[in-house]
Amino acid sequence: MTNTDPGALRRNQECGQTAVKKPLILAVVGPTGIGKSETAIHLAKALGNVEIISMDSMQVYRGLDIGTAKLHASEMEGIPHHLLDIADPKTIYTVSDYKRDAAETIDGILSRSHVPMLVGGTGFYLDALSYELTMGDEGADPELRAALHAQAETEEGRLELFKRLQSIDPDSASKLHPNDVHRVVRAIEIYETTGQRKSEQTRSEGPYHILVYGLSMDRERLYSHLNARVHRMIAAGWQQEVENLMSAGIRFDRTDGGVSQAIGYPELAEVSSGTINMEFARERIQRNTRRYAKRQWTWFRRDPRIIWFERENYTGQEALEKAMLDQIRSDINRMK
Repeated sequence: MTNTDPGALRRNQECGQTAVKKPLILAVVGPTGIGKSETAIHLAKALGNVEIISMDSMQVYRGLDIGTAKLHASEMEGIPHHLLDIADPKTIYTVSDYKRDAAETIDGILSRSHVPMLVGGTGFYLDALSYELTMGDEGADPELRAALHAQAETEEGRLELFKRLQSIDPDSASKLHPNDVHRVVRAIEIYETTGQRKSEQTRSEGPYHILVYGLSMDRERLYSHLNARVHRMIAAGWQQEVENLMSAGIRFDRTDGGVSQAIGYPELAEVSSGTINMEFARERIQRNTRRYAKRQWTWFRRDPRIIWFERENYTGQEALEKAMLDQIRSDINRMK
């Protein structure tokens, strides 16, 4: 793949900013395991002056490497990557934290006359940067929150909370998993304290003009790939990674937020404690990974901005990347 003039995208961006009066940002999204990182690196190299900002809610945590498919420095091919390994795994890194840190990172990239490229599958993060959302203390009730979290300490309690959310805010519930206690509780808390569903909160366009490109493929093919990837991760030492984190005092309790929501880590922690065996854990991780990919598809398919690229429509990775490059360049030229 031949690199373009390194300044071409920057000049186009400046023209685009004049037209839309907002900084231009690129984004590559899609379900887990679809090849976003590899594709984004090749696009960034071809376009020139592009820096990548991770948009993955678990890759922000230090120490979660194998199970989150985090890139090694040697795999980044010289492209700067941001917002990896920035959070202590003992803390909960929120969407508000990401919005703040991503905005600071974007400002830094733009100050260098480079172009930010968001890459990842966390839809909450993309929405946080795309729209002005209320994510602070509005609708906060610490006592109610504590009571809801206490209820969520049992599996039965978590299911009851999720059913409650389904009854009061089905749209928010459709985007969440019953074990995502932090967000389920937050959605119920907002409704109980404000009378407004979280899904109905008003939002306005954010400060950026984001061009979003999505990767997709036949669902069964992806599921097969994800199943095989879990085998490779376990063979690469994922169990030892989990045990190292546990030795450092990290809890993998599904009722907690943060790293406890990372697929596979709670299951492998149970293997270490002798609660379940590895075969059972592997099957559960594969199932949960497939379910997560399905939820990501559902989330992103609702976004009308996304231009989709189906892998089956191209002869290979190089042809896919060429089509994406042509589309990106065309979109930027239209903004002149």
